[in-house]
Amino acid sequence: MKSKGLGRGLKALIPTTPEGAAEDAEIVELPLERITPSRYQARQDFDEDSIRELASSIKEHGVMQPVVVRPVGEDLYELVVGERRWRACRQAGLETIPAVIRRVDDRTSGEMMLVENIQREDLNPVEEALAYRRLIEEFHLTQEEVASRVGKSRSFIANSLRLLQLPEGVRSLLGQGKLSVGHGKVLLGIPDPAGQEMLAREIVEKGLTVRDAEKAVQRLLKEGGSRQKAGEKKKDVELAAVEDRLRERLGTKVRIRPGRRGGRIEIEYYGRDDLERLLEFFFGC
Repeated sequence: MKSKGLGRGLKALIPTTPEGAAEDAEIVELPLERITPSRYQARQDFDEDSIRELASSIKEHGVMQPVVVRPVGEDLYELVVGERRWRACRQAGLETIPAVIRRVDDRTSGEMMLVENIQREDLNPVEEALAYRRLIEEFHLTQEEVASRVGKSRSFIANSLRLLQLPEGVRSLLGQGKLSVGHGKVLLGIPDPAGQEMLAREIVEKGLTVRDAEKAVQRLLKEGGSRQKAGEKKKDVELAAVEDRLRERLGTKVRIRPGRRGGRIEIEYYGRDDLERLLEFFFGC
């Protein structure tokens, strides 16, 4: 069952009470024009219908929960949490918004924004995966640390990140909800991007289920093997399955490249922390 609300994620990033502040942080009214969105916003698309509904509710009932901001200049603030509320207040014609001011640095602000968006559970799968990657690349967190922040398992984070290996056209279909995460995982079983895009279009056009897509992948791999020249070694379904198991276990992109007398395994890593995680996995050091 998915966790609701912000949970322990934000508490793991920053104390609930700022240093020197009372237990209940003071809520102040700030002019909307003095607040700017955060550059760490994970959500790429805002549902305008949802914003209009929220604006209508705010007109009738007011803002039920303050936004969180941080000072970035003289009487200027940057949003940390609550951009939907800020947008809805502007659309509702309000001049001010209730806010809690937190004096936090770039790192903490960015982590809070990304984790808050992830735990709201309304990001599409691609936005969510991009948010995880930003936490790893920009804030130098390991997959285990990201998992702890957002209350997910490390394997969940690893599988989410794998979706970013898909070509842009397939990621776009995932972001639009035309493909499910299950479809995305199946498409990763096809070794070439062109084949992934071709099957993705077929899934959308024919309304294929995940099980249907799995059968189609098996068919494509079989057909691809039969077209190879006689005597040429092929990466068969079994080898592709081993690759997939390694990706799942290591939480990163893995390629098996067979040769005449053996072959090689290529393992990708995404920063020093990720390399150290892999070294610890293999050598326990």
